[in-house]
Amino acid sequence: MSHIHEKIDFTVGVFVVYKGRVLLRKHDKYDLWLCVGGHVELHEDPNEAALREVKEEVGLDVVLWNGNQRTTYSGGAPWYDRELIPPVGINRHVVGPAGHEHVDFKYFAVATSENVVPENKDDEWRWLKKSELGTIEILPNIRFWAEAALDTLAARNLGN
Repeated sequence: MSHIHEKIDFTVGVFVVYKGRVLLRKHDKYDLWLCVGGHVELHEDPNEAALREVKEEVGLDVVLWNGNQRTTYSGGAPWYDRELIPPVGINRHVVGPAGHEHVDFKYFAVATSENVVPENKDDEWRWLKKSELGTIEILPNIRFWAEAALDTLAARNLGN
């Protein structure tokens, strides 16, 4: 976890889809169902952070959804000229009682496998169909993005 400032940090949240299901994690610290995600490190861009966080937290390789634009992620390009996949949304929220804030870049991604290998073996993870999202206690914004990821990727026959 990289904090680049005491008051605010940039983070990524990735809604990973595989075969018509979205992956959610019950966060051990906050006891909330959330997507995969974490802090953007100083040496990386948000696309790199999204890919790294998914690999670290759940051991999955994913492809970030590019919004059906021509933009593709070119992580191997020179540092001074990279076309990035834009997030599907950006959110700013307070984290914890001290008033620390996150600016969170939201991404949709398609997994190449459903074989979750969690970084923290005590974490609870679930692949959920849209109809199953109501079976867990979930924040309205997380449900919104989870449903949007499923609807968006299914409409394009991705992640199915």
